[in-house]
Amino acid sequence: MYNNFGEDLTEKQIIMSVKDYRTLGKSGLRVSPLALGTMTFGEDWGWGTSPSDAYQILEYYIHHGGNVIDTANIYTKGHSEKIIGDFLMKKKVRRDALVLSTKFWGNMFPHDPNGGGTGRKAVIQSVEGSLKRLKTDYIDLYWMHAFDPYTPIEETISTLDHLVKQGKIRYIAISDTPAWKITEAQMISKFRGWEAFIGLQLEYSLLERSVENELIPMALEMGLGVMPWSPLKEGILSGKYIRGNKGEKISDRNDRINPEISESAYKIIDRLYELAKEKEVAVSAVAIAWVMLQRGVTSTLLGARTLSQLKENMKASMLELSTEELESLNVLSQPSLPFPYNLLEGAKDLLQAGTTINGVTSNVAEILPQNDQERYD
Repeated sequence: MYNNFGEDLTEKQIIMSVKDYRTLGKSGLRVSPLALGTMTFGEDWGWGTSPSDAYQILEYYIHHGGNVIDTANIYTKGHSEKIIGDFLMKKKVRRDALVLSTKFWGNMFPHDPNGGGTGRKAVIQSVEGSLKRLKTDYIDLYWMHAFDPYTPIEETISTLDHLVKQGKIRYIAISDTPAWKITEAQMISKFRGWEAFIGLQLEYSLLERSVENELIPMALEMGLGVMPWSPLKEGILSGKYIRGNKGEKISDRNDRINPEISESAYKIIDRLYELAKEKEVAVSAVAIAWVMLQRGVTSTLLGARTLSQLKENMKASMLELSTEELESLNVLSQPSLPFPYNLLEGAKDLLQAGTTINGVTSNVAEILPQNDQERYD
């Protein structure tokens, strides 16, 4: 188990709280360990949350200590941002107490090649649109939503740096981008004295752990606080999908997930059910708690279409999971390693030659000298 600084935790149990605020990456921005994702706010995609229900979700989340409200310009065609803006205007909420988080990159203007992306023209256009819909004069956390292969990263960062200096945004962050490109961006920012990214959004769950190979270690090294999305793997780990209803359509969004759930996934779901029953919480809360306790994770995004879903999922922040319980989930969800990690995993005996380094033990590989007499000098 690890805390959000990547340090190993050895306590038998960890108790978290929604009010257990922590700083995001190398910044002084305090965020709650659960962030409210609002991609479902608005029914413009044929499903989602009505404005009145969204207000209830926002009120409950804020009342219970959550302070990060995350959206994007393209969520429900801009309606998500507008619902949040209307809420801030109508409700008695102190705007400065919240961390408003939104994103650019998505194209809101059909057939306009400059309507989206991360170029200067698109970024400035996007931030102005988001400010208008959110009914605020600044954005706390502005995310590059995804990788844009057509724009030099220098152009994007210099534009964001300018917007920070103008006061229109407070901090910048990045999402869904290769580790090598984020590293390039962080180094350019460092050497040019520009604002650097402080957060990284990525998909992370018991069914999606490939980010542990490159992205999570990169985030720890480059000063980025990790904010996972889809901790329930688009609902597969929510408790709705069990062996008993295999193959049945139980969601209007079945076309967005693979209906063929693997046996390995069912084993994870079975274990989640066991833990949920023992702790008298929803299966979803256990799955979310696992993500919250992973290395580098600062704040985990919760998506909820209903208030009841939000209430169940927020219980993850108060859940106790022992080292043994976490390890049982780790073993069931262990991802296969790609090159070069699969090679390096078995190479420690060649590197360490029987020594123990940082707690990692090794043997002397058979192909190495077994004593001083066998070595050629």
